[in-house]
Amino acid sequence: MTPAHLALVQWLSPGFPTGAFAYSHGLEREIALGHVTDAAHFEAWLANILRFGAGWQDAVLLCHALDNDADLDALDDLARALQPSAERLREGREQGAALARTVSAITGRALPARMLPVALAEAARTPGLPKADVVALYLQGFAGNLVTIATRHVPLGQSAAQAVLHRLHPVIATLATQATTAPLDDLGGCALAGDLAALQHETMDVRIFRT
Repeated sequence: MTPAHLALVQWLSPGFPTGAFAYSHGLEREIALGHVTDAAHFEAWLANILRFGAGWQDAVLLCHALDNDADLDALDDLARALQPSAERLREGREQGAALARTVSAITGRALPARMLPVALAEAARTPGLPKADVVALYLQGFAGNLVTIATRHVPLGQSAAQAVLHRLHPVIATLATQATTAPLDDLGGCALAGDLAALQHETMDVRIFRT
């Protein structure tokens, strides 16, 4: 394990102040509607988000942004344009700004506020980590945050929720490998139920999470 790997693990850990705990990615709405009621439903929901929703899109954007000659401004604009709702845009924008701000503070590097996958790529380019490692850890952090939410609010309990994440490790590893060679033309999603839940979350009368 190199210092670069350890830095990446730190940036993507639950303790890093990106505020990830405040965003449910529409899961709060799915729980309220009774669509996610147990470990099996949650695993199916999360797997679809990873394969066909924000997981895949962020993975491809992250890989392209890790290229030394990448146009980060254009990729950041593309990442914003791909968001299906105002809440999801805020989720990516605010977490990316927080990550850039904190990494700048601890490393002395001047990093601008960008959408989260692009912000992470800009921060991680200097260490020269393998793309698949960066993407896998990114997706693990994304999924891990949603597992924490499901633990408390479905509620699943710690063992059942962590078992879901454990079973999804092969999915995360496969997506990370596939994303390293995916062109931007492969961007796109079909997690329509998840996108609809994100839209409906904006109008919920009682909300614990920002998304």
